[in-house]
Amino acid sequence: MEHLKINIAVDPTLFIKDPESSELGKKIVGEGIEMINSIGYESFTFKKLGEVIGSNESSIYRYFESKHALLVYLVNWYWSWIEYKLVFNTTNLNNPEEKLDKAIQLLVEDIKEDNSFSYINEILLNKIIISEGSKAYYTKEIDIENKKGYYTTYKRLVQRISDFVLAIEPKYPYPHMLISTMIEGAHFQRYFSKHLPSLTDTERGKDTIVNFYTELIHKAIR
Repeated sequence: MEHLKINIAVDPTLFIKDPESSELGKKIVGEGIEMINSIGYESFTFKKLGEVIGSNESSIYRYFESKHALLVYLVNWYWSWIEYKLVFNTTNLNNPEEKLDKAIQLLVEDIKEDNSFSYINEILLNKIIISEGSKAYYTKEIDIENKKGYYTTYKRLVQRISDFVLAIEPKYPYPHMLISTMIEGAHFQRYFSKHLPSLTDTERGKDTIVNFYTELIHKAIR
């Protein structure tokens, strides 16, 4: 995968100017990830980002209308990347249970950096998704943004994996709830394992979070 040139498609309604179209845009995204991970979304500003990348604040606004827009872009890029990995890793699998297990693994396991994208650190982006990602849709404008299609990628990913569930058990009544609960719950467990370990059951050398959700989902649909 290191030698493939892969383009992760992000809906153009999520930016003013495509950040992948210029080195400045890529720097805004790459350094933005570094800074949000370092100081947190609340403390992050375009002024601070401009100082780091050596550009004025107004140049960042040519790409994104607000830091919320940047966060929504990052969330969508992340889920588009995960969707690409899901399709890539399950296309040649015929057994729906194998597809579901692979999907659980991809969504729940610790993220490894993908060298196909030199300007994005997926490990840091995953940390942002875990600790800050919900702020992209826990807003007063959620219904308006949803109508604009801001969360289409995430919903499409959940639908793909829900289809795996229904291929195993067509009468299972809660596939979307099951998969979205798994995704959000896994984020909680990763966060707890780093900061509040007494709230989880992680073990050194074992990916107990993957094991837990694999067991939980299979028991639920059976």
